Amino acid sequence: MSPIPIWLDSDPGHDDAVAILLACSLPQVKLLGLSTVHGNATADFTFTNGVRLLEFYAADPGVKVWRGADKPLIRPTRADPEIHGANGLGGADELPDLADEGVKARLERSKGLKAIQGMASAISETYRSGEGQKVTLIATGPLTNVALFVSVYPELIEGVEQIVFMGGGVGIGNRSPVAEFNILCDPEAAQIVLDVPIPKVMIPLNVTHTALLTSSRHAQLLDPTSDWKEGLLPGATTPLRSVLSSALSFFVETYKSTFGFMDGPPLHDVLTVAYIAAPQLFRTTRYRVDVELGVSHSMGETVVDLYRYRQCDDSWGRSGLNCLVATDADVPKIFDIILRAVHLCDDRRAKRSS
Repeated sequence: MSPIPIWLDSDPGHDDAVAILLACSLPQVKLLGLSTVHGNATADFTFTNGVRLLEFYAADPGVKVWRGADKPLIRPTRADPEIHGANGLGGADELPDLADEGVKARLERSKGLKAIQGMASAISETYRSGEGQKVTLIATGPLTNVALFVSVYPELIEGVEQIVFMGGGVGIGNRSPVAEFNILCDPEAAQIVLDVPIPKVMIPLNVTHTALLTSSRHAQLLDPTSDWKEGLLPGATTPLRSVLSSALSFFVETYKSTFGFMDGPPLHDVLTVAYIAAPQLFRTTRYRVDVELGVSHSMGETVVDLYRYRQCDDSWGRSGLNCLVATDADVPKIFDIILRAVHLCDDRRAKRSS
């Protein structure tokens, strides 16, 4: 079976970084491009974080980083330094910096590239007016770039298989009582995307909050052969594992201090790529989903019509049951996929060095 062509739109923070690793390492998917957007940090940082991560992961040099929107469609820009640090990747001090020759080469190849143009080119060239494959769009940050793409290039929507996004919650939030950060950053963009007449898959907080980087999983990340003991993490067996651990240790502490997650932080964004690689590990239900766009206490809430109050048709657009909502995931098997991706990335980095 040929790999599924994907485009990843991201605001690289800690969990995005692991999602990018999966996207450029798993054999089930083929990463066509990475676009970046405002969100966990400023657009300057999310762009350079994307470039640095691809270089560190020894990703295919043909995978470029396409810079996207630096602000929401209408709202003021938000960021999340309490969770991700000022640059979006707090703790990842061993990542190659902007003076690294490989990073400079990737920056040069990505110079002047615009996100929606990259999406358009990748989809047009891959779909080839129906003679090729459709592309899956994955979004792990605010949906501004995706909303702009579907608005500017409506003729290319038929070349999109589905849009899979991490965002929203069913009755819960993480940046208000009912609003999740990615949706709250640009609720209008989220509604535009939800109204697009193709399948969407929402991976909400209700599911991502079960995908915790526990101490035992952290130990496996550092050394898959370790005999983990409570309270004691092993040493990292490779530079990749060391950098991932340092970055995720920062994430552990900020999630503990900000949200009170004592058993480890949730790796929200990783679940989007895992869904494409292994959809059988998820349970989903199709609902009508809309976004609260007012300025009240519920702004940015994803309103999931659990009891089918609204009369809907069978379309995926503005009048239909527009979204598959993930309701459960096999988290242990998803972490097996993460560890497999880390192993494959280690192998690729070793080959580049040899």
